[in-house]
Amino acid sequence: MISVIIPIYNDIRHLKDCLNSVSAQSYKDLEIILVDDGSDEAAAKKIAEIARGLKVISISHSGAAAARNRGFAASRGEFVFFCDADVELSSQCLEKMMRALAENPGASYAYSDYNIGYKKMSGRPFDGAALKKCNYISTMSLIRRQDFSGFDEALRRFQDWDLWLTILERGGSGVYIPETLFIAHPAKFGISKWRPRIFYKLFPWTKSAKDYERAREIVLKKHNII
Repeated sequence: MISVIIPIYNDIRHLKDCLNSVSAQSYKDLEIILVDDGSDEAAAKKIAEIARGLKVISISHSGAAAARNRGFAASRGEFVFFCDADVELSSQCLEKMMRALAENPGASYAYSDYNIGYKKMSGRPFDGAALKKCNYISTMSLIRRQDFSGFDEALRRFQDWDLWLTILERGGSGVYIPETLFIAHPAKFGISKWRPRIFYKLFPWTKSAKDYERAREIVLKKHNII
């Protein structure tokens, strides 16, 4: 069974489409868990309406990492897939990821290409040395339960990169699927707005670039990379 864990905080614009895409998966042995990360009363009510019949866990606002960890603690699947609420999966996304793990029993997780809006985000075959330099693996990856080490709730950014580096340090690796298996709908404003990595190099004096670099250094130091 795959546990699909969906954290959500107030922004419900794409939740119905996200849940529809999960329900339409060709792989059917799923449990779906929504974690409401302290949404306001109006949003919480709408989340309950949209997710009627599904398991919804409500917590005080603690951030996406904590919400994902709480969902994992309540899950039962041998595999886990953390799905953002603004993501739509292709109908064979989870089936193809399961197949990749079945064909690569030594891999801890499977990951793929994806789109952010109209922008294609291409991955690459797993390379631990390259992963230490920058993250090329999305949170939306299928992970074997026994290899999931938890998200570091103290980190404000790069929790996914930190997770993959922790798994790497424990001897784990990923398997790459060179297909676009999901699309994310970026927010128009806020930290979830996508910017290419080159933005932070071209405009290093901006607050977002400085925040990016500070967060990056925290992860690198944690893993003794710098």
